[in-house]
Amino acid sequence: MFEVENYPMPLPLPSSLYGLARPFLFGFDAEHAHEITLGALARTQNTPLACLYAAARVDDPVTLAGLVFPNRVGLAAGLDKNARCIDAFSAMGFGFVEVGTVTPKAQAGNQRPRIFRLPERDALINRLGFNNDGLPAFLANVAKARFRTHGATRPPMLLGLNIGKNATTPIERAADDYLLCLDGVYPHADYVTVNISSPNTANLRSLQSDEALDALLGVIAQRREVLATQYGKRVPLFVKIAPDLDDAQVGVIAATLRRHGMDGVIATNTTLSREAVAGLPHAQETGGLSGAPVREASNRVIAQLRAALGAGFPIVGVGGVLSAADAEAKLTAGADVIQIYTGLIYRGPALVREAARALRKARGGA
Repeated sequence: MFEVENYPMPLPLPSSLYGLARPFLFGFDAEHAHEITLGALARTQNTPLACLYAAARVDDPVTLAGLVFPNRVGLAAGLDKNARCIDAFSAMGFGFVEVGTVTPKAQAGNQRPRIFRLPERDALINRLGFNNDGLPAFLANVAKARFRTHGATRPPMLLGLNIGKNATTPIERAADDYLLCLDGVYPHADYVTVNISSPNTANLRSLQSDEALDALLGVIAQRREVLATQYGKRVPLFVKIAPDLDDAQVGVIAATLRRHGMDGVIATNTTLSREAVAGLPHAQETGGLSGAPVREASNRVIAQLRAALGAGFPIVGVGGVLSAADAEAKLTAGADVIQIYTGLIYRGPALVREAARALRKARGGA
């Protein structure tokens, strides 16, 4: 399993069978189920067995940050932290897929057990802690992906690469880790996401504060200019923020994003609040809560960002999308596109096409 970014995915099965299979799958420990699933996806992608989970992509293109998103439904970071299954997720019909979070050095993350299902609320709690195989292994996996060569007559799915810091790196040296990762992922990414909002790395969310964020984004923006010249392309930079922010904090973040030329914002990561799950088994476990309970907090932050940033600034809405109606609510709040993760655990891969079709229809498409 995984993190807010990380969740227990089921074995690849046709969408119509997922409802029958889910009770069996939920009998596994969540993290073990995740490991089995990613292994199965990695082995079957780009083979005839990919038909078990493949679905026709809904075409609903939208241009954001200079990129053409084939549709408005993406996979959130953390489901595939090591970028092993990019082609498998592409086959499910996503318009864009974000992998990571990657850190410069491999790290094991926090002690198990570290992921907990709360099925009464369609929710998960995780405290994985950026467990990943490190930047070199991540880049090797990205280089193996073949999704950009599929379907010569259609625009390829977009790939976002999500970067973070190692747990052992002092917070005052966090920028060093982000720059190392940015240097590595830049030539391979359609966009890069700077993750400063996981609750499972000590002090990471302090980077969302006024002075810390200003300093971090300042050095990242400077390095992007160097890389843009080196590679002859300007890769968009997004920043992923938490739902546990007040109005003033959201306003400061919005102004800082603008000041340093960031190209978009992803709202939001998991929440530390337990109000919506109080009294349930596992509710008091340490970690980030995802799924239905974070929906309203995410939508609130999205609406505040849109008011502060104005029209035209790209916002990716994520958190609590378990239905077509949830996806539409993200756009109503002010998002341009959405991402899903916990919804895949509770609804299965059919949610991708369902949400994409609903968002196309909401925009007047067929």
